[in-house]
Amino acid sequence: MAAVELEPKPPGMGTVRRLAQGCWSAFWDYETPKVMVVKNRHLGVVYRMVQLLILVYFVWYVFILQKSYQDRETGPESSIITKVKGISASEHRVWDVEEYVKPPEGGSVFSVITRMEVTPSQMLGTCPESIRVSNASCNSDEDCVAGELDMLGNGLRTGHCVPYYHGPSKTCEVSGWCPAEDGASVSQFLGKMAPNFTILIKNSIHYPKFQFSKGNIASREDDYLKHCSFDEVSDLYCPIFKLGFLVEQAGENFTELAHKGGVIGVIINWDCDLDLSASKCNPKYSFRRLDPKHVPASSGYNFRFAKYYEVNGTTARTLIKAYGIRIDVIVHGQAGKFSLIPTIINLATALTSIGVGSFLCDWILLTFMNKNKVYSHKKFDKIVDSPNPTVGQGLSA
Repeated sequence: MAAVELEPKPPGMGTVRRLAQGCWSAFWDYETPKVMVVKNRHLGVVYRMVQLLILVYFVWYVFILQKSYQDRETGPESSIITKVKGISASEHRVWDVEEYVKPPEGGSVFSVITRMEVTPSQMLGTCPESIRVSNASCNSDEDCVAGELDMLGNGLRTGHCVPYYHGPSKTCEVSGWCPAEDGASVSQFLGKMAPNFTILIKNSIHYPKFQFSKGNIASREDDYLKHCSFDEVSDLYCPIFKLGFLVEQAGENFTELAHKGGVIGVIINWDCDLDLSASKCNPKYSFRRLDPKHVPASSGYNFRFAKYYEVNGTTARTLIKAYGIRIDVIVHGQAGKFSLIPTIINLATALTSIGVGSFLCDWILLTFMNKNKVYSHKKFDKIVDSPNPTVGQGLSA
């Protein structure tokens, strides 16, 4: 009978099987820390110092300063209502609040006009282009292309080169609102009385997670708001500010700001510890300039608007380039209240972190100490549990 040849097993299969069995067996092992007392004062000082630093960090910084035992909510729901009052006068007329506050709705962002460049009686027609527009200067009609439109200009070019409004210069003629702004504008300064304008900033906030609401106006039924003015100590809940006070608190010169314009931020911060009474939750005000005043290309603040009317059936307008102080009211804050879950999580983290001291000292012992081999021999033991009573009676290093 012919012998049957068995297919040889792939090499290494026995090794792989033994490795898999060893991993499966090790998965069910139990590891327990072994307590050893090492009589070394230097190592003991390092161990206690590390523990002390960890305790100070968690007690002082995490729990006291950061209040990590609290559940927190950031970014309150907020509403802002503003109202400006005051009368001002320029060289030509008197101005009231309906004319120098834009927009008039009383929102969180508004502008107080302090200087105007007024171009009156503009009508649709033809006139010289502004000399400030690039390529507007010319010597003859050949320098002006009919139908050309400059996005930074004041109209459609007619192809004619005409004398400028004043001086010997010539510019290309355009079809649009005439005369151009720099040809007949009149400057009017409204900032002389503007520092005394009063601004009411009414703000209310709500933290929905904690069902907590509060406002920045005192709950009084008398005429308190008609006679008070904001003071951080005596009248914190009278949010009536003078415009000059806001500019001064932002560290700016009012006259310079009124001529060139700028943006002032009124920041209201509501940081509330709701473990305390509601009276301890108070607004904190700060003021600073928001626009980049040190960048010549974009310093200052101005905008344009027009007032339209009819003259003998023809539409006309007054163009106004307004310089002013824009006020941005910004509200932010956070609220916190004791909660068991973050307290447990941070306590567990603190207790676990104390073990860093043991890890550090073990590393020093096993790496740098003269008797590191002796320490390794004493620290790591293995107990083999065997059904044979004669096996595993001792400890094998």
